[in-house]
Amino acid sequence: MIARGPGPLRRLVVLRHAKSAWPEGVRDHLRPLAPRGRRDAPAAGRALVEADLLPDLALCSTAVRARQTWELASAQWGTPPPVRLAPDLYAADVPDLLAAVHDVSPEVETLLLVGHNPGLEELVLALAGDSLDDALDEVRVKFPTSAIAVLAWHGTAWQGLTPGTALLTSMIVPRGKKK
Repeated sequence: MIARGPGPLRRLVVLRHAKSAWPEGVRDHLRPLAPRGRRDAPAAGRALVEADLLPDLALCSTAVRARQTWELASAQWGTPPPVRLAPDLYAADVPDLLAAVHDVSPEVETLLLVGHNPGLEELVLALAGDSLDDALDEVRVKFPTSAIAVLAWHGTAWQGLTPGTALLTSMIVPRGKKK
């Protein structure tokens, strides 16, 4: 369970970008979403609404596929929160991702991180000291496109989120329906 500590319950919601296309001659940073990704990203936004996980702030990689995932997911909400486009999230490893999270204001209680693997999967595995049900095992097996992992912990500031201190409360993989 979540260790009770000082400060409010905080949630880090980790969203891997939706399925991307591989157009010939297009640099990796500029790859757009594939048709499946354009279906799955709104499903991810709806899943966040259904789970009552709307963030106070979103940090999003500047890669086209991550920005498109954010735009399609957040379009499912009445009023999207502020988003901070973060170039450092592209191809980021765990220390880079943690640095971005640690830089977030303590007023933010639910933070959404939109980015890429393998960094996001490794971040979830590093931060989760335990999980509900078999969520941790699911992440260990695969953290696919559009996957959402929710990490919960108590703290007065984001700098207090360190490896092993969070509880992985859920891991879901929303998929949109073909028309």
